[in-house]
Formats: sequence, structure tokens, C-alpha cells
Amino acid sequence: MPRNPDYLAAALGVIMTVSSPVIAAETLAAAWTTALEHNHQIKAAQSNTSASEQQLQSAQGQRLPELNVSTGYTQYNQSPTAIANISGGDTAQFPTAQAGSAKAQAIVSVPVYTSGRIDHAISSAEANVEAAKQQEASSELNLKMQVAEAYIAVLRAKSAVSVAQSHVESLRADSKDVLDRYDQGIVASNDVLAATVELANAEQQQVKVNLQLDNAKALYNQLLNRSLTSEVSLDEHLPEQPAGKLDELTNNAIKQRPELTVLNAQIDALEQQAASVNATRLPQVNVNGGYQYQQNRYQAHEGLWMAGVNMDWKLFDGSTGHKTDALKSQAIALKEQRDDLTSQMALQVRQAWLAIEETKKRLATAEKTIALADENLKVATDRYQQGLSIHTEVLAAENARLTSHDNLNNAHYDMALARLRLRHAVGGL
Repeated sequence: MPRNPDYLAAALGVIMTVSSPVIAAETLAAAWTTALEHNHQIKAAQSNTSASEQQLQSAQGQRLPELNVSTGYTQYNQSPTAIANISGGDTAQFPTAQAGSAKAQAIVSVPVYTSGRIDHAISSAEANVEAAKQQEASSELNLKMQVAEAYIAVLRAKSAVSVAQSHVESLRADSKDVLDRYDQGIVASNDVLAATVELANAEQQQVKVNLQLDNAKALYNQLLNRSLTSEVSLDEHLPEQPAGKLDELTNNAIKQRPELTVLNAQIDALEQQAASVNATRLPQVNVNGGYQYQQNRYQAHEGLWMAGVNMDWKLFDGSTGHKTDALKSQAIALKEQRDDLTSQMALQVRQAWLAIEETKKRLATAEKTIALADENLKVATDRYQQGLSIHTEVLAAENARLTSHDNLNNAHYDMALARLRLRHAVGGL
């Protein structure tokens, strides 16, 4: 039985389709997870948090006993000697130490009262840890918004490619129809020229939107730390608008946005640091004790145990006060930034809210216009084929159809982007 080439080709196509891997559409949540796991900025923020935690442990370690061990050896050119006056005016000399001797000591020192210096230092370090954690959360929030914008850009560009392809196919059909009618002597050559020019412009626009899609995919892959040429298949389902009225969303933003918490923690850290520096001018009491050894055969006891209490009180210092004032001034500057940021957040929420309201109206209008534009093109084509209108009316109707589809495409994705920006502004992305 002879082999049928068409049958073999069809069978081979089925086999290749079955064996080809199917790329599952990636959701926005999955994209966020991938980006957070591999993004270098997030890893840097995590390292900053780890550093702050180590600094906190360092501050807490000031409360613990400090053990210092030291040793050494000293060699003189001659033995240290003392001169003693003996009755009768005579003098006598006797060595007090060896010419060469070793010494060693182990001293433990424990702070018992620091006028709040250590406590304020620990509180400052704790505030810095909180600031680092919230900065990490802010970095994650900003990265998620960047990924969301890139995600929407890919979907928008992909839809624009479909619209451009539809436009080219429609103009190709129109160009063929015009050419056929020209060959029949029904229409003039300028109709053919006009149809050819419009088709060329549409094909050029198609090349442009295809390039935009490639660029959008490359940016999306870069944010997810993938190869720039990796295939991208995205799920069209996107998060809905956050519930609540404008005032409620604004209040939620002020409560939830990590940027404000970062500034509040940094202000607290500076104020606590200023108090710690200022406490160095007050009494500092340490208890110490240990063992000291001095090699000396002329000494009755070479090894001695010791214990003592030390108090330092810096009665005058020309720099500590200025350091304290500088830290307080930095805290005041951050308070001004915090108040300004609060106003900016309220503005961001309002702008995103108004953008949603505006795109709702655009979307409703675009959805109504689509059917009218399609019907208008059909009517214009029928009238032209019947000789009741000129060809420019068909081209105008096709351009109106293209504009309607572009408007619907942009309104749809502008709506999705505005909702995501509102979520970002509220701090609940």
C-alpha cells in the first residue's frame, strides 16, 4: 500500500504537538515569588537586616563581663635597685626586681552602673533592626510593583500584537479586493495605491509592536533573574481592586506602608543613640577582679588575686554635647521627612483611586464602541463593493476599528495597572 505524504505529514504534526512541552501560564503571584527569591536587591536588604541584628547582639554584649588576659617579658640592662639609709649615715643598696622578668594577668570587668549608656545603646540597636526589617519589606513591595508593571506590559504588548495582526489581515483582504476590482476595471488605480500604502503602514506598525513585545518580555525576565530570551506565558487573571473607600484606603496606607515605619524606627534609633552618647558624661561604675603574676624572686608573693571598684565621671568634655545635639538634629530632619512622606502617600492613594475611576469610564465606552466599529467597517465595505461609496471610507472605517480595539486594550490594562498601583500605595500588594 503506497504511503500517503499528506497523511504522514499530519501524523508527524500530531506527534510533535503531543511531545512538545506545554508551557503553563505563569501567574502574577508565582512571578512575585520567583523575583523575591532571586532578586539581588532583596538579598542586599536581607544582608543589611542580618548586619543590624549582629549590631544589636554587639550592643547587648556590653552588659556581659569582659575578660582581658595579657602577658609579656621585660629585660633591663641591670637589676632595679633600691638605696636605703642606714643609721650612722651609711647607705646600702639591694635589688628590688630581676633584670629580666615575665608578667601575666587575667582581669574580669563588669559594668554595674553606666547612667543608662548601655540601655540606650541597646534600644538604639533594636530600633535599627526594626528599621532594617521594614526597609526589607519596602524593597519587597517596590520589587513586586516593578514585576507587576512588567507583567502588565507583556500582556498589553501581546494584545497589541494581536490587534496589529488583525489590522494587517483586514487590510490585506481589502487590498486583494481592490486589486481584483481594479483588474476588472471597476475602480481607479488610486484605490490600489491607497490600499497598498495603508497595508505597508500596518505592516510597519506590526513590526514595531512585535519589537515592543520582545522588549517587554526581556524586562520581565530580567526582573525574575532569568535569561532575557526565555519564553514568557502569562495568566490574564489579575488582583482585584482593594475594598474600601478613599479615606479608609488612605488611613490603611499610613498604617501599613513600611516606609513610614522605617522612618519612625530610624528616629527612635537616633534619639536613643543621642541619650547613650550623653550618658557617657555621667558616672560609669565598673567592678573588676582577677589574678596578676609578676616574676620577681625578691618579692614575697609573685602571684596576687585582686578585686576593685572603678568609677569614671567625665566632668568636662568639649565634644560629647555637640555629638548629642547632632544626633538630635538628624532625628528632627527625619521627622520632617516622615511628615512629608505621609502627605505623599495620601497623594499616591488618591491618584491611583482617580485613575481607576477614569479607566472605568474609558473601559465602558470602549466596550460599547467595539461592536459599532466592527459594524461600521462591514457597512462601509458593503457600500464600497456596491459602488455606493469611495475607498477612503473603507480605510477610515478600518482605522476607526483599529483605534477602538487599541482603546479597549489600553483601557483594560490601564485598569489592571491602576488597581495594582492602588494596592501598592496602600501597602497591601
